[in-house]
Amino acid sequence: METVIKKVDENNIDIDIIREMAEKIRNGETVIFPTETVYGLGANAMDEDAVKKIYLAKGRPSDNPLIVHIADIEEVDKIALEVGEKAKKAMENFWPGPLTIILKKKEIVPNVTSGGLSTVAIRMPSNKIANALIRESKTQIAAPSANISGRPSPTKAEHVVKEMSGRVSGIIMGGDCDFGLESTVVDFSDDKPMILRPGSITKEMLEEVLGEVSIDPSLSKKEDNIKAKAPGMKYKHYSPNAQVYIVKGGENNVITKMNELSRKNHAENKKTGIMCMSKDVDKFECDYVVDLGKDYNEVAANLFDALIKMDEAKMDIVYSVCFESCGVGQAIMNRLLKSAAYRIIDAN
Repeated sequence: METVIKKVDENNIDIDIIREMAEKIRNGETVIFPTETVYGLGANAMDEDAVKKIYLAKGRPSDNPLIVHIADIEEVDKIALEVGEKAKKAMENFWPGPLTIILKKKEIVPNVTSGGLSTVAIRMPSNKIANALIRESKTQIAAPSANISGRPSPTKAEHVVKEMSGRVSGIIMGGDCDFGLESTVVDFSDDKPMILRPGSITKEMLEEVLGEVSIDPSLSKKEDNIKAKAPGMKYKHYSPNAQVYIVKGGENNVITKMNELSRKNHAENKKTGIMCMSKDVDKFECDYVVDLGKDYNEVAANLFDALIKMDEAKMDIVYSVCFESCGVGQAIMNRLLKSAAYRIIDAN
């Protein structure tokens, strides 16, 4: 498949390029576009054949639902059966932005889009390019992350061009994504809101607006993922080619343990990469160190790019420091645990 690749500046959008890509969406083709979270692989959410092309391009299991992206809040009523007061509050406070809400769906939403569920996941992105593409397409756009299923999600234009060129009809290169982790997913189809995937809209932020918000208990343990409320949670995610491990413990113990493991790997001719905070980058003895950032927001923005860099550097084993599971740290650890297949080394 020939892929049309065009660059677009979010602050000076070339509407002719947007219209060209929107026509592809209307014609049942697939287009990759930037959002504020990660790049998305989009198609007409209401066109069954078009949506099937998303699954094919990604190699994605068909029972893993897709998020439906909209440009105006009024579109929710077109695809959702009912919108409760808490869902309305969430939309008013966090849209447009990195929050996905789950509601009971109307029959207009194809089963292939909802992964066979009676619910639909909806998001209104704040990225201006994404918003313009949805408006010009004159339809809702279904879009998971624009990567091969199971691989790290793409946060830079070069990520998607390298991995997805030839698999889709069009790619809009729109710069780096702001948040770097996929949207927070909250289920509003029951009485009490439940977080199914943590993100940059944190539990604490949601509870300030909504009151009590629960978290799907299956998020914390690998063996519980098959019981998760969101079907996609049972599948492999965010995995580079290297084996990833999380090393937890006191700061000095973690540094000592990682260096010890790196020396052991070197003796076995295995290349070792380490992901850490900025303050610690000079403390490690390994083949490659990736600086995740000075704070948790920077870590979130840089995490997927760091995993991709480890592949580009052909690391065999990757060690990451552990993070506190509060605020955005919960989303970071959710992605890291999946990337590491829940492999944790205790350095204490």
